[in-house]
Amino acid sequence: MTVAAVLVLYAACVGTLGSRMLGRATWPRRAPLLAIVTYLAAAWSVAAALGLAGLTLAIHATALAGGLSGLIGACVLRLRDAYATPGGATVAGLGLTLTGAVVARTAVAAITHLRAVRRHALQHAEAARLVGHRESTLGAVLVDHAQPAAYCVAGPQPTVIVTTGAMQALDPGQLDAVLAHERAHLAYHHHRLLAIARIASQVLPFIPLTRDTATQVARLIEMHADDAATGARDGEVLATALVALASTTSPVPGLAAAATDAVQRIQRLLNPTEPLDRVRRQLLRAGAGALALTPVLLALTPAVVALALGRVPAT
Repeated sequence: MTVAAVLVLYAACVGTLGSRMLGRATWPRRAPLLAIVTYLAAAWSVAAALGLAGLTLAIHATALAGGLSGLIGACVLRLRDAYATPGGATVAGLGLTLTGAVVARTAVAAITHLRAVRRHALQHAEAARLVGHRESTLGAVLVDHAQPAAYCVAGPQPTVIVTTGAMQALDPGQLDAVLAHERAHLAYHHHRLLAIARIASQVLPFIPLTRDTATQVARLIEMHADDAATGARDGEVLATALVALASTTSPVPGLAAAATDAVQRIQRLLNPTEPLDRVRRQLLRAGAGALALTPVLLALTPAVVALALGRVPAT
């Protein structure tokens, strides 16, 4: 019961305070990819903590209480005490219900979202190829449309799409920077990171951190694509291109050159900050890893301690 309470408390703290702390932090704009990993690790650790909390409630009345006795011998008594659940089968049933709900909701959300995204990506890529034509010099599909737009469609047929309106609105340098931005989305599989974030938001929409994760990850992957596109270019070139495309409504929100927080991104490109130093990056990586592992470690700690104590004298 204590383990379950600690896991629920962990989920509540990370799910509420984590959203505020990450939202107010300034370092994510200096290391967008690391911030994405941190957001995803934190959001999914909340889901894992709730699922494991239900499982630990059920342990005392289910297989671990007796089914493993042949394997761990007398230490099973210590394990039973460590995971003892007042209320017996009733509380254990509630625990299994909680775990089953988290797992089932995750599975349904993942299958539904991934199928919809895959179907939309296939249809959009095929439609773009039908109405447009491949421009080998651009490495993109050119669509005849007056509205300036440039975006990518990921999935089985990754495609960069640019309209004739964008060709007219942008000079060659700006167009090259925008296309580099879109290729970065595909090269770094940003659509997968966004899918993981959106699934987390659907699984636990009532928790601030998981609810905000999809929005924050969408913002950060645009910054990461900006960084990749301006690695060997002047950021001002991409910034002026974003101004020209800022009013564009992309068919693929979150994966277009000017789809998310254009003003903030333009300011960031025009006033670049120093990247995080190596020590701080290592500390943040360790923090993300700790977030991912903490729920499992909390759930296993009583078992590890019980087994470490050795055999229990016969009673």
